[in-house]
Amino acid sequence: MELDHKICYRAVKSRDARFDGRFFTAVRTTGIYCRPICPAMTPKEENCLFFSCAAAAQEAGFRSCLRCRPELSPYLIQQLSKSVFVSRALKLIDEGVLDEFSVDVLAGRLGISERHLRRLFQEELGASPLAVCQTRRILLAKQLLSETSLSISDVAQASGFGSIRRFNDVIRQIYQCMPSELRRAQESSLSHGISVRLPYRPPYNWQAVVDFLALRATPGVEEVRDGCYRRTILLAGSCGVVQVSPEPEENCLRLTIRFPRLSALGQIVSRVKQLFDCSANIDEIGEHLRQDECLEQLVSRCPGLRVPGGWSRFELAVRAILGQQVSVKAATAMAGKIAKTYGMPLPDGLALESGVVGSSVLSCIFPEPQVLAEADLTVVGLTKARARAISTLSAAVVENERLLDDFVDLEDAVAKLSRLPGIGEWTAQYIAMRALREPDAFPGSDLGLLRAVSCEGIDKPSALVARAERWRPWRAYAVMYLWHGASVVEEEKESVICK
Repeated sequence: MELDHKICYRAVKSRDARFDGRFFTAVRTTGIYCRPICPAMTPKEENCLFFSCAAAAQEAGFRSCLRCRPELSPYLIQQLSKSVFVSRALKLIDEGVLDEFSVDVLAGRLGISERHLRRLFQEELGASPLAVCQTRRILLAKQLLSETSLSISDVAQASGFGSIRRFNDVIRQIYQCMPSELRRAQESSLSHGISVRLPYRPPYNWQAVVDFLALRATPGVEEVRDGCYRRTILLAGSCGVVQVSPEPEENCLRLTIRFPRLSALGQIVSRVKQLFDCSANIDEIGEHLRQDECLEQLVSRCPGLRVPGGWSRFELAVRAILGQQVSVKAATAMAGKIAKTYGMPLPDGLALESGVVGSSVLSCIFPEPQVLAEADLTVVGLTKARARAISTLSAAVVENERLLDDFVDLEDAVAKLSRLPGIGEWTAQYIAMRALREPDAFPGSDLGLLRAVSCEGIDKPSALVARAERWRPWRAYAVMYLWHGASVVEEEKESVICK
């Protein structure tokens, strides 16, 4: 990714927050790299180097600044990348693929050779896939040292280092000090959960996002209460609970985690970031969509709207099938019946300080694929066709656990999903949009979308799909704006009726 030296330096001089996450500044004389908004004295232009990602700066021998904390920079690199393969590889790295497998396996998941993947990374990012993975571990470790009261050994485990000795060596090499010297005084207690910040690029319309999630929150599994989102989670056989709340003055979300295995912490953080779409380059997306007269007012009235994802791709796929040709309320109720009938009860002792369990409605874990593959879902009121679709999907995921992430691009994902019985174009696009995090996914036959654009004289899916061409490559965000606009209109109608 080419960076214009003059433009980058002007952004650094003005500490322009719009460039935060787009590049990092390395200073030859200090050996440190910073965010564009760093409050330190601006270095001379001839001493600056600019890198598109933190991994490239660290691979070049620079260490991260302790003042501006690059680990809290918005993680925009996935959307800024021009290569589909690099963007997809970054998602897989963030999900922990290289923590378990080699670069060759990562390349195989993308359908390309290891050599080609390494070349693309060097061209786009100036860093290797392993360097990106290592930087991810280091920055997570730095954040945990700064924001939690975890012990040094626990931080090493949680950030993916194989041994405390290796962790100490890497931190000493990168920061020129021991991990204990990076600590800050912490008031939080491990017994109340591990709490970390999830940075994002402002603006972030938190209310619109939690309203969307609240309508679709599976009873017993998820809830939105007092402006916070909470849910139960299952990862590698262990159960836990997460809570997410806004901290707009810090341009971040606050994630609190109760989970028994520290080694899973990085994966949990990554999943929640995707759930809340923290990596969206939201101002660029909004500027692009605002150019269309159909979306201009919607984007202006509700800046910072995200595409909410989900904790589990499988869970969201099941939810998409439940939502076929029924109301959101009906699909939510049915999801709750399935969870309470076939899900695992939430173990005792997982309550967060804020009261997730007890006074909360959280009570169970969403059932795993092997359970639903064998269950008679007509017992809870599903039609035979819909029960068969969920059973078939579940059996397919049991047979191939990578079914919902083994794809090259949006078209490939939709084609593979559509081969499953009971999954048509709308369902496949919805799954791609929310579960697979495809920013250009577009369920063009959605009745809610057609109603939202009816004022433009668009009354057929084919016409809507044709109009949506100008919204590429962010059609999924256009969907959210149209849905949100329609929901606001309905609320206004209900308000008038009540009055």
